[in-house]
Amino acid sequence: MTAEFKMALLELLRKYQGEPEVDALREGLRWLAQQLMELEVRERIGAQRYERTETRKTSRNGYRSRPWDTRVGTIELRIPKLRQGSDFPSLLEPRRRAERALVAVVQEAYVQGVSTRKVDDLVRALGLDGISKSEVSRLCAELDEQMERFRNRPLEGEYPYLWLDAKPIKVRQDHRVVNMAAVIAVGVTRTGQLEVLGFDVGAAETYEFWLAFLRSLVARGLKGVRLVISDAHEGLKRAISEVLAGASWQRCRVHFMRNLLARVPKHAQPMVAALVRTIFAQPDLASAREQLEHVAANLDQRFPQAAALLRDAVEDVLAYMAFPAEHWRRIHSTNVLERLNRELARRCNVVGICPNVAAVLRLLGALLEEQQDEWLVSRRYFSLESMAKIDANPPREGSQRSGDRTALKALAV
Repeated sequence: MTAEFKMALLELLRKYQGEPEVDALREGLRWLAQQLMELEVRERIGAQRYERTETRKTSRNGYRSRPWDTRVGTIELRIPKLRQGSDFPSLLEPRRRAERALVAVVQEAYVQGVSTRKVDDLVRALGLDGISKSEVSRLCAELDEQMERFRNRPLEGEYPYLWLDAKPIKVRQDHRVVNMAAVIAVGVTRTGQLEVLGFDVGAAETYEFWLAFLRSLVARGLKGVRLVISDAHEGLKRAISEVLAGASWQRCRVHFMRNLLARVPKHAQPMVAALVRTIFAQPDLASAREQLEHVAANLDQRFPQAAALLRDAVEDVLAYMAFPAEHWRRIHSTNVLERLNRELARRCNVVGICPNVAAVLRLLGALLEEQQDEWLVSRRYFSLESMAKIDANPPREGSQRSGDRTALKALAV
């Protein structure tokens, strides 16, 4: 055995000297692994190669090739085969450490928005052989089980505030590229903690789609909703009124301002915007309603469409003022979802066109579960003291601020 070992080392040394371009570390590791497998198979058989003995348990049956991913690159091994029984070298695990690391890299790359076409270059940069697009998709599909558990988990407790929003995403479907809607629901628990409640992908923001989505949230345990904050999509509004009966609806103030200013000439938009903001600067709901009527009256003559929109939206855009003042800054719009939408857009822009709906859900689920983990260890979105005021704090009535008359006079001029 010692003589064979020395002869093999001499042969390996001559190979390096004769071929300088050979990777010594990789070839040495391959040779060592091969020798360990040969030694192990001899122990299992109970005899040396070509040795005839009564204690032999079985015999050899050639070799099979198997790539071995290591830190020094991919190595081709010749694994001995047996005529009876199976032989798997103890040197290799069914799921090797390097392979597990490769899976982790591919999955993380996918979550970060790296397209399947670019993962192959990433794997090669790690010193491993390339990986096909089908293999990348297979590895990424392992995220599906974890995503489905997170997506369909039971919802416990009450969620007084609920934010809803949708984002268009390009998806390949039936051999063509279509725009689909990725919807997200985020709520606040009674303890003031943010939580991702659900997400889905649909063909469009239709009433039927929103209705099915909200019903799925209720079926999983959503209850105690006092205020829903969203954009003014007619299908969504109708679905909210049917599924979440008893909850108030807050029209996103940011989206409302965009819609309002679109009805005003560009040169007058800064002035109108400053004027409308005086409504939201009022200390209570009664003052805000009175100020809104003053603003609308001053807009009647020059911008009647804007004035009509302002009067029509009085209840929807001021709904947040019926809740504790400590929450106003964060419940008057869907800004809590804007960061999630930006991050989703950034990662989808790298991919370009998602291959299918399952890929969108996989990416969206990984992103939202990551965000959920951050929220669990961060500060509460609302304090316990302020959350206790939701049921005990009625809307405050008061007088109107007099300092906001200046903007009204400026517009009148």
